[in-house]
Amino acid sequence: MCLLDTVTHWSAQQIRCTSTSHLDADNPLRADGRLGIACGIEYAAQAMAVHGVLLAAGPQPKRGYLVSVRSVTLAAGRLDELHAPLEIEAERLSGDSNTVLYQFHVRSADRLLLNGRAAVVLDSENL
Repeated sequence: MCLLDTVTHWSAQQIRCTSTSHLDADNPLRADGRLGIACGIEYAAQAMAVHGVLLAAGPQPKRGYLVSVRSVTLAAGRLDELHAPLEIEAERLSGDSNTVLYQFHVRSADRLLLNGRAAVVLDSENL
């Protein structure tokens, strides 16, 4: 399942993506015809995953697992009620070869919808 449409910017520390899949009636995250705001965490997680692939040094990127989200602020009720594209930003705050800490923001039309921090473990079978 890929929810993102485009990567609009990326660097070693940051990625920005856009998406319109929140408007899709067939969005796999919908429940009872609704797409709750907490589903924005999955959009941010996918941006982090794309960032990891873009930064990968070898031919096979490491597999990452979202292990925690913290300090999440939800500033809206639903994603499917928004008509403008989603703007997803993730910033790498720290990390090493096994774990990465990101800060993320999801916006639409310059309105902050949710933000927080996420920890990702890479290649957990090697820990």
